[in-house]
Amino acid sequence: MSRFAPRTQLETHEVVNQPPALIDRNFYEADLALREGATREGGVWVDAPLSALGEAVGSEAVLELGEAANRYPPELTVFDRYGRRLDEVRFHPSYHQLMTLAMNHRVHDIAWTAGPGGHVAHAALLALFTQAEAGVMCPMSMTYAAVPALRHQRDVTEPWLGKLIGGHYDRALRPIADKRGITLGMAMTEKQGGSDVRANSTKAYPLEAGGGLYRLVGHKWFCSAPMSDGFLTLAYAGGGLTCFLVPRIAPDGTRNGVQLMRLKDKLGNKSNASAEIEYHDAVAWRIGEEGQGVSVIIDMVHHTRLDTMAASLGIMRRALAEAVNHVAGRRAFQKTLIDQPAMRAVVADLALEYEAAAALTLRVARAFDATDAQGRAFARLAVALGKYWLTKRDPNFVYECMECHGGVGYVEETPMPRLFRESPLNAIWEGSGNVIALDVLRTLRKEPAAVEAYLAEIGAARGVDGRFDAAATRLADRLAGAPGEAEARRLTEDMALLLQGALLVRHAPPAVADAFVASRLAGDGGRGFGTLSAAADLDAIVRRQAEPLGV
Repeated sequence: MSRFAPRTQLETHEVVNQPPALIDRNFYEADLALREGATREGGVWVDAPLSALGEAVGSEAVLELGEAANRYPPELTVFDRYGRRLDEVRFHPSYHQLMTLAMNHRVHDIAWTAGPGGHVAHAALLALFTQAEAGVMCPMSMTYAAVPALRHQRDVTEPWLGKLIGGHYDRALRPIADKRGITLGMAMTEKQGGSDVRANSTKAYPLEAGGGLYRLVGHKWFCSAPMSDGFLTLAYAGGGLTCFLVPRIAPDGTRNGVQLMRLKDKLGNKSNASAEIEYHDAVAWRIGEEGQGVSVIIDMVHHTRLDTMAASLGIMRRALAEAVNHVAGRRAFQKTLIDQPAMRAVVADLALEYEAAAALTLRVARAFDATDAQGRAFARLAVALGKYWLTKRDPNFVYECMECHGGVGYVEETPMPRLFRESPLNAIWEGSGNVIALDVLRTLRKEPAAVEAYLAEIGAARGVDGRFDAAATRLADRLAGAPGEAEARRLTEDMALLLQGALLVRHAPPAVADAFVASRLAGDGGRGFGTLSAAADLDAIVRRQAEPLGV
C-alpha cells in the first residue's frame, strides 16, 4: 500500500470500477455492533480506549505492519555461531512494533486494572487488534489469561504479576527484575495426549525439601509464544498432575533448560511462533498444590476461551468490512454490487451473523466481571457455548466474504486469504469442538446454577417475539431431559443460537432481531448465507454496515 494515488491510466487501458482500499478508517467508530455492545456491556468509559485503538489499527501504517509480520515469519535459531545453545526465535521488526502497540494499548492487562467492564474492554480491544494482525494476540491473550492462575501462588508470582500488570513490551532476554514488562506463554499438550492432559509424561522433581522449586524433564508438543518470559505448564509431581511456572531465565541468571526443537509450520497464524520443546532439567516454580494442576490451569484456559471468541469476532469483522467495501465500490451489469438484490441478501445475512457474534462476545465478557455466584456460573457455561459456535461459524463466514470479492478475493494481495487461513484456528485452540461440547454437558450436569443463569438470561427476552418464545420453550424441555453425549454438539449449537437471539431481541434494532429469529430460530431461512426470508428488511440491516464505513 502507498499513500500516493496509483496511476489509473495504463498503456492499454484505464483502471476503473475498482473500490478504494479499506485503510485509514477508525475500525471501532465504523462498527456499530461493536460500539453499541461494548458501551452497553462495559460502560461508556470503554469508548475512549477502544476508539484510540480503532484509529491505530485501521491506519495504513499498522495494516502494513500486519502484512509484513506474516510475510516474514519468525525463524528458529538453535545455536550461535560458535555452537553454543541459544534456543531463540527471531522476528521481523514489524512483529515487535505490533507487540509494542498492543501492550501500549493495554490489551494484556486492562481487564485487571480498569474495574467493572474491564473484561469487556479487553475482549473488544483484542477483536479490534485482530483485524490488523491476529498472531500477536496469542501472546497478549496468554499474558492476560495467566493472571488468575498466577494468583494461586502469590508468594512466588508477585514479582511476575508486578511486571505483567502495567508492564510494557520489552523483547530482551534477561531476568524479569530488569525488564519494563513481561509476556507469558503456555505449554500443556504432549504428543500422546493432546487435549487429554492427564496422559502427559513430563515429570517434576523437587529441588528443595518442602519448597516450591522443581526441575522438569519431558516434552511439550505445542508451546505457544516460545519467546515469552515464562510459561505455565503441566507435569507430574509426586502428588499428581501439577501446574508450574517455567522461566526462560533460571533463578541463578542462566538460560533455563528449555530447548526448542522446531517451530510449527502452521496453516495460518504465521507471525506467531509455536514450538515443540523439551525440558532438560528446567527449573520451575510450583503453582498451587501438587495434584491440582488441572484446576489451576483451567483458570487460564477459561480466560483464553473468551479470547477465542473475541479473535473470531475480529476476523469476522475485518472480512465483512472488506466485503462491504468491495461490493459498495464495484459495479456489474449496470448496477453497484451492493444494490443487486442477490448480493444484498448475502451481505445482510453476513451482517446478521456478525451482529449476533458481537452481542454474544461482549455479553460473555461482561460475565467475566461478575462477582456473584450466578454471574460466574453463567460465564463458565456461556464462554463454552460462544467458543464452540463462533469459532465454528468463522471459516464459512470468511469464505463467503471472500466470494463477495470474486476472483480478486482469492489473491494474496488482498487480506482475504490470510483471514481465511486464520479462521479455523480458534476452533482448535483451547479445546476443539467435541471437547467444548462435552464441557457444556458436564457443566449442565454438575452446575445447576449455570443452567439457572442461562435460563434467566433467555427468560429476560421472553414476551417480545412468539417465535423466540417457542424456541426457548423447546430448549428448556430438552435441558430437562438429560441429553446424552451424542447430542452434545447439537445442543451446544442450539443453546448458543438461542442466547444470541435473546440478546438481539433485547438490544438490536427490530430489523436485525426479526431477521435473526426468523432465519436462525424459526426455520425461515436456508442453510447457506444469502437465504433470508423475503420479509427481511435487507436495506435496514445492510445500512448499519455500509454507512459507518462511509461506503
